[in-house]
Amino acid sequence: MAGRAQPSGPAPSGGAPGLLPLLLLLLSAAAIIPRGDGQNLVTEDVTVVEGDVATISCRVKNSDDSVIQLLNPNRQTIYFRDFRPLKDSRFQLVNFSNSELRVSLTNVSISDEGRYFCQLYTDPPQEIYTTITVLVPPRNLVIDIQKEIAVEGEEIELNCTAMASRPATTIRWFKGNKELTGKSEVEQWSDMYTVTSQLVLKVGREDDGVPVICLVDHPAVKDLQTQRYLEVMYKPQVRVSQNYPVQGLTREGEPLELTCAAFGKPQPTDMRWLRVDDEMPQHVVVSGSNLLISNLNKTDNGTYRCEASNAVGKSHADYMLFVYDPPTTIPPPTTTTTTTTTIPTTITDTTATTEPAVHDSRAGEEGAIRSVDHAVVGGVVAVVVFAMLCLLIILGRYFARHKGTYFTHEAKGADDAADADTAIINAEGGQNNSEEKKEYFI
Repeated sequence: MAGRAQPSGPAPSGGAPGLLPLLLLLLSAAAIIPRGDGQNLVTEDVTVVEGDVATISCRVKNSDDSVIQLLNPNRQTIYFRDFRPLKDSRFQLVNFSNSELRVSLTNVSISDEGRYFCQLYTDPPQEIYTTITVLVPPRNLVIDIQKEIAVEGEEIELNCTAMASRPATTIRWFKGNKELTGKSEVEQWSDMYTVTSQLVLKVGREDDGVPVICLVDHPAVKDLQTQRYLEVMYKPQVRVSQNYPVQGLTREGEPLELTCAAFGKPQPTDMRWLRVDDEMPQHVVVSGSNLLISNLNKTDNGTYRCEASNAVGKSHADYMLFVYDPPTTIPPPTTTTTTTTTIPTTITDTTATTEPAVHDSRAGEEGAIRSVDHAVVGGVVAVVVFAMLCLLIILGRYFARHKGTYFTHEAKGADDAADADTAIINAEGGQNNSEEKKEYFI
């Protein structure tokens, strides 16, 4: 930032020997003359971290070989042109020309902070100042935790302290990758600041081994952080798995094998099997975390529980056992045949249907009953159809036998003739004039 011009004042010599005091006195007297629109001095403010190097630059636009000097906040001359009257070896000349005076200050401390003046002895003289700001990073960063070992569900308090910084730091909290919000307090000691941030955290089993990070935001330092790993105790988490049968239903006469797995902190030391609301069957074999029934039967139905415990508490997991009927074998499909027609009769195999998702053997029994009813109805219908076909065949054969011909009695008048010749004549005449008539009855 460009410095701001101020009226110049007397410039003490800082103990320069010889003719220097007289020269400085003349220059100081010239500073009393009012300022006009002369040359411009240019400089920038400097921000530096404690212990680092600060560089001050006094630059002149349109130089006419006027004298440049640099003064400290006490208005003591640091450099007059390229001469250093002030006995402080931390100030070193970096560059001197008619248009610039550049000086470095090593091992900067808080006491070096303030305004530094650039003076140009023209007619009238000019002056501008630059400000050095010294940053101090936190001296120490510490996390204090209320309880080293917490129990699941408890609230713990963590405090992070950043001491002796300038300016005051900003503290941020993280649990893993998630940022949390804390409550900060600032204390000032002289020109230094101490910041303490408090975080209240409710822990669960998922927080065990997770780092809690205290991160500092400060212009004098980057990536300054410290962390503590949470240690959380929690009761066991129990899970029961079925090893055999791997898939399908638990049927009568088949074996059953269960395994109980428990995880906790500390690791569970006590694990046992029991049957809820009933005694454990005598033929059940329990070996550590495994439960084995070699031959299932209906009396094994019930709820089996695995319990595990540690210093924090006790947990359990249940397994509900329902023993189904053994699978049944259905005879292959049959075919019924007659001499006149063939009627295939097929019995549906209901055991090929998908077993119910819910372990309930009664669903299989109801399906078997429905399949029996359908078979009976199908058999009755087949018998009725067969009887009707037989009846039609018999009737057809009967009516075929009663088909014939007959003659009308129109020549019957020959019986009334007087003699045989007349009768023959009458009969022949009647036959010639008559037509043979036939009738068929079906």
